[in-house]
Amino acid sequence: MFLTPRLVILLPTVLFLLGADAKIPRVAHPGSKQAKYLASKRPTTTAAQVSGSFTGTGWSASAPEVSAPYANIWQELTNDEAADVIAFLHNQTNLNLTAAADAGSWDNSVMRVEIVTPNKTDVLPFVDNSQRKPERWARAAIWVGATTEPYVIEYQIGPLPISSDSTLTSLDWLTTKGTTYQRNYDADEDLTSEFMYNVSASVQDIVTDLLNGTASGSDDDDLDIWGIDPLWHPTPDTTVQWVTYWRIPSSIFDGETLMPQGLYFEVNTTGRDPLGWSVIGWLYRDVYYNSTESFRAAWEAGELEKSALNLEGPWIGTDYRGPTTSVGANSTMWGSEKAPPVMVPPSGEDGIRYKVDVENKYVEWMDFSFYIAFRRDSGMRLFDIRYRGERIVYELGLDEALAHYAGNDPVQSGTAYLDTYYGFGPYAFELLAGYDCPTYSTFLNSTFHAEEVSTTHPNSICLFENDQGYLIQRHSDDAYVASTKNIAFTVRSASTVGNYDYNFDYTFYLDGTIEIVVRASGYIQSAHYYGNDDYGYHIHSGLSGSMHDHVLTFKADIDILGTSNSFANHTVAPVTTTYPWSHGMERSTMKLFRSYIDNEDNSKLLWPENAHSMFMIVNKDAPNEFGEPRGYRIMPSKGGGMHATIQNSSNLINSMNFATHALYVTKQKDTEPRASNANNDYDPANPVVDFAAFFDGESLDQEDLVVWFNLGMHHVPHTGDLPNTVFTTAQGSMQILPHNYLLHDPSRDSLQTVRIDYNDSGVQAVHTFGASFSTGLVNLTSTVPEFWDYRGDIDVRKFPYDPQHPYNDTESIV
Repeated sequence: MFLTPRLVILLPTVLFLLGADAKIPRVAHPGSKQAKYLASKRPTTTAAQVSGSFTGTGWSASAPEVSAPYANIWQELTNDEAADVIAFLHNQTNLNLTAAADAGSWDNSVMRVEIVTPNKTDVLPFVDNSQRKPERWARAAIWVGATTEPYVIEYQIGPLPISSDSTLTSLDWLTTKGTTYQRNYDADEDLTSEFMYNVSASVQDIVTDLLNGTASGSDDDDLDIWGIDPLWHPTPDTTVQWVTYWRIPSSIFDGETLMPQGLYFEVNTTGRDPLGWSVIGWLYRDVYYNSTESFRAAWEAGELEKSALNLEGPWIGTDYRGPTTSVGANSTMWGSEKAPPVMVPPSGEDGIRYKVDVENKYVEWMDFSFYIAFRRDSGMRLFDIRYRGERIVYELGLDEALAHYAGNDPVQSGTAYLDTYYGFGPYAFELLAGYDCPTYSTFLNSTFHAEEVSTTHPNSICLFENDQGYLIQRHSDDAYVASTKNIAFTVRSASTVGNYDYNFDYTFYLDGTIEIVVRASGYIQSAHYYGNDDYGYHIHSGLSGSMHDHVLTFKADIDILGTSNSFANHTVAPVTTTYPWSHGMERSTMKLFRSYIDNEDNSKLLWPENAHSMFMIVNKDAPNEFGEPRGYRIMPSKGGGMHATIQNSSNLINSMNFATHALYVTKQKDTEPRASNANNDYDPANPVVDFAAFFDGESLDQEDLVVWFNLGMHHVPHTGDLPNTVFTTAQGSMQILPHNYLLHDPSRDSLQTVRIDYNDSGVQAVHTFGASFSTGLVNLTSTVPEFWDYRGDIDVRKFPYDPQHPYNDTESIV
């Protein structure tokens, strides 16, 4: 969620961060039901618990140490840096700031602080030629509520550390519209929520009759009210919201998004004075009533036929259910009660085969090395990925995640989430060893700074090596069989953004390939079933699986033997031709056609039908010894690449231009670091960053290039999505793989290769090439997670900051 005062509940010793994708709800205020049932069930985390190291919910591998070749210049602000920056901001009297803990919607306050990612043009001279280290700067998002037209604005602060030389300056250079200023048309969400509950109270007799529930904003409610995101502006000066009723679960399971009730109302919430707000109309069973009076008259006349309700039951829970009588399954899965196979690493000197500099989040595995960074908006990112000593990717990470819904009701039709608004960082919770990651993984922490509180998610990034379960190479004939194990190294994080859980993998392979995988699980946002067969399946009594697109946009700044690169398109196409030997007869065959996309005007791409084209970043000036340009190819893997179905969104307008195509190529610019901006969601017609503005006809011939690609799925939920969508089907991936880059398959350099020579008499020789094999006994008990060690989040108050007593008693963010 986007951490404004309106989305945070600060109680005396408890920090709740509410919201996210679909979501439980945008409207949050003290006493609301969502605060009641979203509160964490985990034990309180105290200062005493953070004095030691985090070891996760199982045995955390102690990876061999390595010293990073240079400090991680992309690393997030330290707690002390964040505290100093916030204190500096409070000393700028022109900002008129109120401490976040005391701020209301009519105050100015610090929403978040984080690092300004250093410019690539400043970084490369430092990392490649040992020149001057780039200055370290912070950025701050400021909520300006002390005005009738509230807004968010961003500044940069630096250089760090804070000193008499540090200044507060504009961050407008990182935008496409020339300013970070972004209006917020829903600044008083607490009052908006109160207004909606009052509207509901005015028809409580109807709500009771139709929905068998109450929505008044009290703890006793069993119905919740929330709706579209982003808000609508029928005219530039008008703000409209459609909202609907959702049943609030009474159990631990947060399956509210599975229980829409089918009654909707539309409100005008223009301006900041609730006295000027009004109800526009109501919708029930596809009939629109243009006033509360007409809606009531229809009800009193007995014209409202009741719809099926979505009620709580075991069907929304994720627990084991026991034997079932559903079709095709009338008993417990045979054998599921037994312990499954587990992954274990070799022990002793043959143990962990990667090295980590924990302080700098620097990793080395086989021929790869890279740095890990973490951002509030987009979560985990990788920098300076090197293969055999050469940088192949400067930056790799998520930029935006779109979830665009459709339906015949106004809430589904009006929902299009931009998830960096909510943020992937705040919801990158601790990973569960033995489930999210192998128990032998190495775990790293992540930290973000919002609402003048620094929050650390312990063990939210895991590193592990594992067998992929299939070989990377094999061949056999009547004399020998040769095989090479397919061992890969994965960096993983997971973010629960509201109802959806996103799993992100960056996996490295022995052949030089990097694979980016995103998977989705969690609760769907559903629709009430009535007259909407064109928008999804009927999946429960009163439930439709609301169709939607997930489009996750990634940035890959690829450098092949330097920054002078070109984007090649090699296409396999059918032809008919003759040859000197074909005696004048045409033969039907195929040929390879080579071309370059040399201008940004032509660099918005779709994946070709039948996968007949190969896209790659190459260096024309660095051919191999056979004259072929060395490069890296980019191609879809699991699930394939995709783009949004809706091309001209009525909801997002100018804020989803990154999703209209599957793949884009642009010239790298320091002023174009992100394809989107977390504040776009406030005013999608006037985004801070409009990706379309990146395409201005510049040359792509031997330039520093950036590839932007989309992963995701067209999701039409079916009964198998209840209670949760499963990772096995909801996934997409992209591979970045060497193409004429080396002169042979580099996995031949792995000792995990065996060749067995045999004949009719049996095995004649075994060649293991000096590789070691695991020996000794395995302690399987060590692979069982210590579930009771699972921790929450560590929150450090930053203003006022007392380094002797920094920790709040907190409940974990959920």
